[in-house]
Amino acid sequence: MTERKDTPTRRRRRHDELGQVAIEYLGFIPLLLLVGLFAIQLGIAAYTANQAGTAARVAARTASQDELDNELDPVVAGRRAISDWLSGPDKASFTPSSGADEVTYTVRIRVPSVVPGIDDWGEATRRSTMPLD
Repeated sequence: MTERKDTPTRRRRRHDELGQVAIEYLGFIPLLLLVGLFAIQLGIAAYTANQAGTAARVAARTASQDELDNELDPVVAGRRAISDWLSGPDKASFTPSSGADEVTYTVRIRVPSVVPGIDDWGEATRRSTMPLD
């Protein structure tokens, strides 16, 4: 078996290619960061939907309780049940509707954005119905 000798030309070629890997990483990092941001955004959307469901259940449960025992406004109770950064009046809306023996609350919460340049991810909407006591 013949050994390949390390000639000056071969050494120069290897030395010249050392920066190529760094340039390839620089091109790949923004793509990797963008994929990471979209993954985080997906988690935030799921969390927002979960919080909307929680707020709808709490508001409907509070509204369904006997009026003599119920000193708390259902919307206030619903806002208290979700995270502060999602519960602002411009971020979450509560819509009540009631029937003869039940009360329903629909909650819509705007999904916050972490991806630069995309501000509108829509709303998470959840509805909950509770029987009147």
